[in-house]
Amino acid sequence: MSDPPCILLVDNGSFRAESTLSLRRTAEALGVRIGAEVHPVSLLHSIRVDPVELGGVPAQVFEPFLRARQEEGRHSFLVVPLFFGPSAAIYEYLPQRVRDMSGSWPELEVRVAPSMVELDEPDDTRVARILGDLVVRKMKEEDLEKPAVILVDHGTPREAVNRVRNHVTAQLHAILDDRVATVEASSMERREEAEYDFNEPLLENLLGRTGFDREVVLAMLFISPGRHAGAGGDIARLCESAEARCPGLRIHGSDLFVTHPGAIDLLVRRYEEGLAGKPVQGEIAAPGTE
Repeated sequence: MSDPPCILLVDNGSFRAESTLSLRRTAEALGVRIGAEVHPVSLLHSIRVDPVELGGVPAQVFEPFLRARQEEGRHSFLVVPLFFGPSAAIYEYLPQRVRDMSGSWPELEVRVAPSMVELDEPDDTRVARILGDLVVRKMKEEDLEKPAVILVDHGTPREAVNRVRNHVTAQLHAILDDRVATVEASSMERREEAEYDFNEPLLENLLGRTGFDREVVLAMLFISPGRHAGAGGDIARLCESAEARCPGLRIHGSDLFVTHPGAIDLLVRRYEEGLAGKPVQGEIAAPGTE
């Protein structure tokens, strides 16, 4: 790289202020660890959050952020994705935006670090170990003995992203072992067409089934709070509904991923890997899809 890159910690974006505030805290913690400023930037959505809810500072969104840096003479960027797996946002949308900007900005150079789960590295259990710690912490807080565990993600139209869910679930099962009754993967939602059946089972259908009708801990494959995983969000409403229809069912949500100190350790590792990567030329090949 010709000059030190401007470092971005990038999430998908949310209409909820708490998601942007969480991104800012995580970027600040990562910056402290690597000794450089890390800018919290969303790909989409967050620009619509009222700045009043963000301490008077508007959220930053990817393309306008880069354009503002261009005015300052910055041309080199490193994106650290705050994503678990090969989301289309990182592997398709972001490269397309870079290609479009490059037409009028030939000096533009953008590197993208790996996502947090690397399917090409099956022995890398960092994410599963963090989730395991969060589950055990919840078990201790609630004095639970051998609960059932459900790992829940958002759901996806991309089978490669779903493979991340199943991969991490298998690792989590091995890590928790006989401390829990079972570990099962689920998704919060899915598209209706049969081609998206790989998202099954849905969380709302799994809760209350035999084996998941007493003490259940949710391992949340969500990074930050928002309209899905935040207080009063979609997951909370699904759980309230399940407990209402299934007497005896008690659901305990684990804390979210970025609350664990190991999350910053992992982001430092991905940042270091990203520095050694090549600039974006075309669509990025997603891990585990070749």
